[in-house]
Amino acid sequence: MTLKVYASLLLLFSVNSVWTRTVRQVYDDLDPEHWSHYTSECPRECFCPPSFPNALYCDNKGLKEIPPIPARIWYLYLQNNLIETVSEKPFVNATHLRWINLNKNKITNSGIESGVLSKLKRLLYLFLEDNELEEVPAPLPVGLEQLRLARNKISRIPEGVFSNLENLTMLDLHQNSLLDSALQSDTFQGLDNLMQLNIAKNSLKKMPLSIPANTLQLFLDNNSIEVIPENYFSTIPKVTFLRLNYNKLSDDGIPPNGFNVSSILDLQLSHNQLTKIPPINAHLEHLHLDHNRIKSVNGTQICPVSIAIAEDYGFYGNTPRLRYLRLDGNEIQPPIPLDIMICFRLLQAVVI
Repeated sequence: MTLKVYASLLLLFSVNSVWTRTVRQVYDDLDPEHWSHYTSECPRECFCPPSFPNALYCDNKGLKEIPPIPARIWYLYLQNNLIETVSEKPFVNATHLRWINLNKNKITNSGIESGVLSKLKRLLYLFLEDNELEEVPAPLPVGLEQLRLARNKISRIPEGVFSNLENLTMLDLHQNSLLDSALQSDTFQGLDNLMQLNIAKNSLKKMPLSIPANTLQLFLDNNSIEVIPENYFSTIPKVTFLRLNYNKLSDDGIPPNGFNVSSILDLQLSHNQLTKIPPINAHLEHLHLDHNRIKSVNGTQICPVSIAIAEDYGFYGNTPRLRYLRLDGNEIQPPIPLDIMICFRLLQAVVI
């Protein structure tokens, strides 16, 4: 199980290297006598590197509108400009686009021409971070694999906007203006292959409803969440990395076995209001509990197996796998209790 999870995450975070190899393969097959042709096609506001003929760099140019995109372009960089509108005209010939970076512009929902994004049939990566969007743009290309909308003003998610995005693996909505009412039971319907969902730095008071079942990474830091519903993680049985730092979780807000989930390998609960360590699973490898209100640690109580079993060097099946434990910023006084070391024999670092 662990090997499968890490293999999936490696795939998710190796995007840049994969695309670089793809571009390089195109370059290797390119006849040098065609370079001048590619250069002449290049919009005068932009840069077309001969070594990467499928890339167009129009970033940091003070542009107020998108220039005409040549048909050969796969990778389009338009970040750090003053662009307010996304219209169909510049993309008439750009039928091969895979990647568009429009981060740090001034794009609003009204500035996106109706249907312009969904017509980019081959688009896989769409970056619209640091703009002025108030809702998730729709409709979107059905083949999208990553959608990054961080640091906008999004408070609304249109009904069914994700329903056809079965290839999406990453959805980043962090640092927007989402309330609980924006996340309905069917909001994420259709995201069958989602691996990472980031809703950190919003205004949520409750755990979001109906997270896609295949989600591996769930980031909910910097909200105002107070309660973990009973059996919440049974509907997302593959969740591996869970971040709930900077919320308002107290002991009463966590069910008795709320985090005793075998799939979770990395659990982050820093900067909450906990006074004790919640029950954990033997599979957990990293636990962040710094800056809570914990006064003492009892290894016998928090050990996911009995101390007697933990003391048996020959027993491996249920040996707790915790390797990293962070407890600084609490009211705990060293030294570390001996029963902690007896239970968690694989511990490599304890911060207290």
